[in-house]
Amino acid sequence: MISRLIQSFICALLTISAVPLAAQAPQDFTYFEMVEDSLSGLAKTLLRDTLAEHRLKAGTEIKNLLQEALSAEYAFQYPFSGLQGISIQYPQDSTFRIFTWQLYMSENDYRYGGFLQHSSGSVYQLEDHSAEVRMPEYEVMSPDYWYGTVYYNIKQTGKKRDRHYLLFGYDGYELFRKRKLIDVLVFKDGEPTFGAPVFQHGPGKVKHRVVREYSAEVSTRLNYDDVLEMIMFDHLIGQNGPHGEGLTYYPDGSYEAYKLEKDGKWVHVEKVFDQVSEEAPRPSPILDNRKKDIFGRGNQ
Repeated sequence: MISRLIQSFICALLTISAVPLAAQAPQDFTYFEMVEDSLSGLAKTLLRDTLAEHRLKAGTEIKNLLQEALSAEYAFQYPFSGLQGISIQYPQDSTFRIFTWQLYMSENDYRYGGFLQHSSGSVYQLEDHSAEVRMPEYEVMSPDYWYGTVYYNIKQTGKKRDRHYLLFGYDGYELFRKRKLIDVLVFKDGEPTFGAPVFQHGPGKVKHRVVREYSAEVSTRLNYDDVLEMIMFDHLIGQNGPHGEGLTYYPDGSYEAYKLEKDGKWVHVEKVFDQVSEEAPRPSPILDNRKKDIFGRGNQ
């Protein structure tokens, strides 16, 4: 009798404690770990393989694998922190994240892929149509009509009701010309939209995104500065390139900026500091054999 009572008590205790224990148990992320390992291998092929058809196939497999994985339950909880070769950016409020990658096809053909995953579980594939955009600084775009780039930073601004996110990205563009840009992400009725009229360049001139084109010979700055509380970027001047590529743009040593005003506009600041070089600085030797990463930075 006592033995039966003890058994009943133990069974009841296990039944009561099983509910919170099950709720608190960590999820089994084995599937996502396998996906992450596969994605890292594909990204290596994407970035390093010498054959364009192999890189193209790797890009397609990355897209298919990520789409399946990000649509799975608990996907947003898995950080993919060991994933190499694919950029993952979160805003400060962690309400979403963006995966982006670059596919190099030829010297003048760079393509981009990506996904936007919301914490609610919604997943949006980003379709690169940058080659078709004629006025990129003034267009409102969508996930399926996106200005392709690799994002390297996100700056969140505004209160929840009118919040927007600045997306800082790099575009390989062409052999002699590269681009960096600031796109603007807003959610309208829960749906993501790229581009918003927030960059003020004097009376009547408002841009939806900022595109900065510069010579492939140099590195340029385009990012938010936490100390100055402004978006800082190099002032560029046009010069004829030394390889017959025509007019290209070089930094002259001075800086411009965008400063956030109370109305939510980022107002252009023509000059942040006073020092200016007489000539645009150029690296020496020009277009040497040093390896560069996708952002155009050379190994020093």
